[in-house]
Amino acid sequence: MSTAFTRTTSRTVTFAHPFALSGVDGVQPAGSYVVETDEELIGSLSFPVYRRSATWIRLPQSNRGMAMEQTVLIDPDELGRLLESAGNGTLPPG
Repeated sequence: MSTAFTRTTSRTVTFAHPFALSGVDGVQPAGSYVVETDEELIGSLSFPVYRRSATWIRLPQSNRGMAMEQTVLIDPDELGRLLESAGNGTLPPG
């Protein structure tokens, strides 16, 4: 039986302008968002290598005046394109 080792890294990205993500209703306001990346350890190599398995973004959500948060699975390539387009925002290294 194989046990998969995973790690999750968290970073904050900043959008200078409102943006839309595939599969997410509506336009999200400009601002800072937490992005989490899950990675799995590839165990067949003699040194540790991780492969990205999922990328998530935390989006604000309002429900009857209560501040809530929704975590959505996203395409990391789409996120990168959105941040790079027209100087839209910043993506820290990592």
